[in-house]
Amino acid sequence: MTAHTLSATGSMHAENVVLRYGKTTVVEGASISLAPGEITALIGPNGSGKSTLLRSMAKLHERAAGSITLTGPLGQPREISTLNGRDFAHEVTLFSQSHATPEGLAVADIVAFGRHPHRRGFAGLSPEDRAAIARAMDLTGTTNMAHKAAGELSGGELQRVWLAVCLAQQTNVVLLDEPTNHLDLRYQVETLDLVHDLARENALAIGIVLHDLNQAAALADSLVLMNHGQVHASGTPAEVLTAENLSEVYEITVQVHTDLNTGMLRIEPVSRHQQR
Repeated sequence: MTAHTLSATGSMHAENVVLRYGKTTVVEGASISLAPGEITALIGPNGSGKSTLLRSMAKLHERAAGSITLTGPLGQPREISTLNGRDFAHEVTLFSQSHATPEGLAVADIVAFGRHPHRRGFAGLSPEDRAAIARAMDLTGTTNMAHKAAGELSGGELQRVWLAVCLAQQTNVVLLDEPTNHLDLRYQVETLDLVHDLARENALAIGIVLHDLNQAAALADSLVLMNHGQVHASGTPAEVLTAENLSEVYEITVQVHTDLNTGMLRIEPVSRHQQR
């Protein structure tokens, strides 16, 4: 995968967000900021509310309280609830964990979905659309699948195709919900390298949900550690990924050290067999 400069600026800020499923509160008073050129990772146990918070930032989960604002290239913050679907899709895209497989469609046609916010009516693809689609497929290593039907692809291949759909949308803010899920080791590494490049070389503001704490430590500029719907800690990886924080949130003994060869934080859960 190679990177191309897209030149974008945009930021997003959620403040004291409260989210509910029916009468049950699942996120309480959570705040998170996404800045241009930076990667913010949401981490925490299953059910901690991190994916729900990300979905609310994509306008897919209604808020009970709090604000979420989007600042575009002109620098004027706007509450996302005031933006219509097309205007919002020009600036924010979400990579979700679950997609229905569009049987019978070729990969290139699926990636073209990402250009929908930029098209008018039933107009065909413009040269700009085709260039964006080609670039997204190049970035995700899916060019050689262009004419394959979706039903012929593995789970990992489909994961990369849906990532290409997001990149074809060409937004300033990118939200990613576990983008390495279903990917083998090679494509996990390449996907996270791509996320790094999108932030650094293209000034995108990126929010990403990750389960792998070592991946989060290596990738993110800032972390939001969630537990039981609340932000337990936020800050740099060194500030958040402490043995005390992680042991409390995951309810297991966790050791944290710095790798002497790479200088990176390493997180190691301690099983009951290792404690003997």
